[in-house]
Amino acid sequence: MADSPEEIKKSIKTYLLVGAILFAGTVATVLVATVPALDIGGHGFDHWDMWLGLAIATTKASFVAAVFMHLNHEKAWVYWLFGMGLFFGAAMVFLIFLAKGDPIHYDRFEDGGVSAAVMSE
Repeated sequence: MADSPEEIKKSIKTYLLVGAILFAGTVATVLVATVPALDIGGHGFDHWDMWLGLAIATTKASFVAAVFMHLNHEKAWVYWLFGMGLFFGAAMVFLIFLAKGDPIHYDRFEDGGVSAAVMSE
């Protein structure tokens, strides 16, 4: 923690700088979502806009975690826990995409949930 006035002034400057970066990130997110000239990819919301929004949000979340949650001063095991959470979260997303790419093929799941065999009963 900051003990001297110089350290307190330095930490205040850091908080103000990160606050300005977060504000700029919020403005960038709004501009990307509303200004057609900043629309990347096709017209309207598409996967390129999603990736850009996720990149901005990830950058902002990293600043919040590092500075305001004081993760930049923690011990190594905290980084391991945080990294494992990110790893397992990414693994869950990967498994969801994997399952979506290989759907279950069963005759009762076809035709909007009602197959011809069920309707004939």
